[in-house]
Amino acid sequence: MAEEASIAAELRETPGKGAARAARRAGKIPGVVYGSGQDNVMIELDRDLMNREVSKPGFYNRLYQLDIVGKTVNVLPRELQVHPVTDAILHVDFLAVRADATVTVNVPVVFLNEEECEGLVRGGVLNVVRHEIEVNCPANAIPESIEIDLTGLDIGDSVHISMVKLADNVAPTIDDRDFTIATIAAPTIITEEEEAGEEGEEGEIPEGEEGAAEGEGEGDGDSGDAGGDAEDS
Repeated sequence: MAEEASIAAELRETPGKGAARAARRAGKIPGVVYGSGQDNVMIELDRDLMNREVSKPGFYNRLYQLDIVGKTVNVLPRELQVHPVTDAILHVDFLAVRADATVTVNVPVVFLNEEECEGLVRGGVLNVVRHEIEVNCPANAIPESIEIDLTGLDIGDSVHISMVKLADNVAPTIDDRDFTIATIAAPTIITEEEEAGEEGEEGEIPEGEEGAAEGEGEGDGDSGDAGGDAEDS
């Protein structure tokens, strides 16, 4: 289950871009809390605190207890706006949820025991079809990751969602097919002989053109001599 954390926030009384810019100048990040049948609440959070939280894995899958002036609200991060050049955080949106409410989240896939995967040991390539899997689960039981054990898989084998053991309260949103998560593909190998053959073909002059090329060189020389005679006269 993803880590649950508490963060403090302050109310932002004044709406608008001007107030948001003022908050950023003061070292704060403006944000909003919405959902759960309540009015939107404008907030601002400490910039350093948010930078630390965003840098942790699983930021969007972490249920936060947001302390807004003594009132605690369970929230999930939903959107992060960043500066297009500096990547500085400009704004953050939180979705208010009940701790036991069912939510839809994208959970990252983690692959384990690659050194025990026969196909990879033999030179195969791990072809990842889905880096994340969308699931429905309680807000207070969001998986931090979905682990895929590659032990014993060989070239040509595939990993399907039916092969993954999920918690009883976690279910993929795609439930009408056994979709593929990854495959072990055969390596693409170009031998030295093939490379040498390709280089030879590129360097060859087609038959019949070699003489033409030599003739062109001789003609150029003659024209140069003629030009020299004309200058002397």
